[in-house]
Amino acid sequence: MVEFESADAGSPSGSDVNGEKTRAKSGKEKSKKRGHGDDKSAGGLNGTHAERRSSVSKPARDFRDMPEPAPKKKKRKTTTIVPIAAAEVDESSTRSPSPVIDFDGLSRPSRGTRDRLEESVEQKETRMERMKGAVRTLLECVGEEPDREGLLATPERYAKAMLFFTKGYQENVRDIVNGAIFQEGHNEMVIVKDIEIFSMCEHHLVPFTGKMHIGYIPANAVIGISKLPRIAEMFARRLQIQERLTKEVANAIMEVLTPQGVAVVMESSHLCMVMRGVEKTSSSTITSCVLGCFERKEKTRNEFLSLIGVNRR
Repeated sequence: MVEFESADAGSPSGSDVNGEKTRAKSGKEKSKKRGHGDDKSAGGLNGTHAERRSSVSKPARDFRDMPEPAPKKKKRKTTTIVPIAAAEVDESSTRSPSPVIDFDGLSRPSRGTRDRLEESVEQKETRMERMKGAVRTLLECVGEEPDREGLLATPERYAKAMLFFTKGYQENVRDIVNGAIFQEGHNEMVIVKDIEIFSMCEHHLVPFTGKMHIGYIPANAVIGISKLPRIAEMFARRLQIQERLTKEVANAIMEVLTPQGVAVVMESSHLCMVMRGVEKTSSSTITSCVLGCFERKEKTRNEFLSLIGVNRR
């Protein structure tokens, strides 16, 4: 007779069998996943379909490797200037928006210069007598005899000469330009060079003389070329220093003509450092003022300096 063993004694329980099945299934799934991962790695090595991450998609780990951002360009503020010839100016106004130009010719207005401009014939005679008396006093103070033959007419001659040296106080830009601005569509450089200049040093009341070179690049409108020396002469016939004289001429042309740019260079000899002081007879002083495109563009500025002969010296 055949005996069968009890299921409870010789065989695993139902829960153990189910657990082993579950563990076997999970093991197969893990091995299957590992197989797929190997396939992907192999595919990447063979260059079939693996996609690499871009090396520049994320910033570098070291902040010092990061490129510096490009600086932002500052916008240049531009101001529109209306030419005197085209502007509707109130007849009662004597000053323009520029601190340099005055319609009555007084770039540095004072009570004395205005009185001289508006004086009557009787006031002019009184002024002349006062100046003659002042010169006579100077002659006496330096030890001279004002009544000797050679000095009898010197006070009057000197008074008239000083009024001529400073006649620029009685002139104005509006009358000098006199509407001589023409729309010619020209935009190339215009230069008037070697303009002779005679002015009076305001520090010692002795002359300084030299030459001035004026250049501008029109914005379609041109000015009569004789007006440039006339403007320079007006500012020179005042008590001046060379630095201010150069700047005043440049600003005056910039305002009345509104060109693309203006350049003024002046070279002169000052008798205040030739006849006295350091007494250097061979020295000269050069000043310049560049506005607009001459200031912004080195190539344009160098072309002007080359044409007037400064770069060749």
